[in-house]
Amino acid sequence: MFNRLLLTGAAGGLGRTLRTRLGELTQTLRLSDITDPPAAAPGTEWMKCDLADGAAVHELVRGVDAAVHLGAVSVEGPFEPIMQANILGVFHLYEAARRHGMRRIVFASSNHVIGFYRQGERIDANAPPRPDGYYGVSKAFGEQLSRFYFDRYGIETVCLRIGSSFSEPKDRRMLVTWLSYNDLFDLVRQALVTPNVGHTIVYGASANRDSWWDNSQATHLGWHPLDSSEQFRAKVEMQPAPPADDPAAIYQGGVFVKTGPYRAPWSDTP
Repeated sequence: MFNRLLLTGAAGGLGRTLRTRLGELTQTLRLSDITDPPAAAPGTEWMKCDLADGAAVHELVRGVDAAVHLGAVSVEGPFEPIMQANILGVFHLYEAARRHGMRRIVFASSNHVIGFYRQGERIDANAPPRPDGYYGVSKAFGEQLSRFYFDRYGIETVCLRIGSSFSEPKDRRMLVTWLSYNDLFDLVRQALVTPNVGHTIVYGASANRDSWWDNSQATHLGWHPLDSSEQFRAKVEMQPAPPADDPAAIYQGGVFVKTGPYRAPWSDTP
């Protein structure tokens, strides 16, 4: 049991899912997001916080034993908002962890760090990043920053390259990348409680029939997904198949590889 566990991004889709169960692991669950707090639940406390505000993040981390960091812009979009929440925000979190002596962070990275690998190509955690957009770039930055804070300051991190975590897969790509909510929670739990994780990168996908990702570099976590997207295959395959030359059907990042481009605020051209 942790004394106090922090969950950032607690108002988001995955944050709402995890906060109902993370209380199993801690006496007090500190929830944070940029939004106003919901009704308080037993064993929880809410701190509204903008991750781009370093002083606020410093106070957010005070008294915390470990953090599950989901807080971020979670979709592809213009660079500036992603930079504020995902790049500046993750720096503020690690710097606050260093100053307060917090030793473990579970960082919600993304499959979009490697989105420009081709579907069907099997890769492990040693594959060089190939982000598919500004969002993927921001998550690759977070992985590298967490590596730096482990090497220099000993703050352990498990980077979760989450696939597609929804109640069920929505398309053919997600039959491969789907991560059930139960498997997500089990992965987060193992990332929090496994001793001596150092700096670990693990791909977050359930035990689906097909797989593009090799987790042999993360076996020490003892994580064994139990669910499978196979139960949804017939429903998904009733949808029209995308054209063979559609980039979303070629690359692992799916539609993210063709989202944008976004015009910089100072630019007159796309």
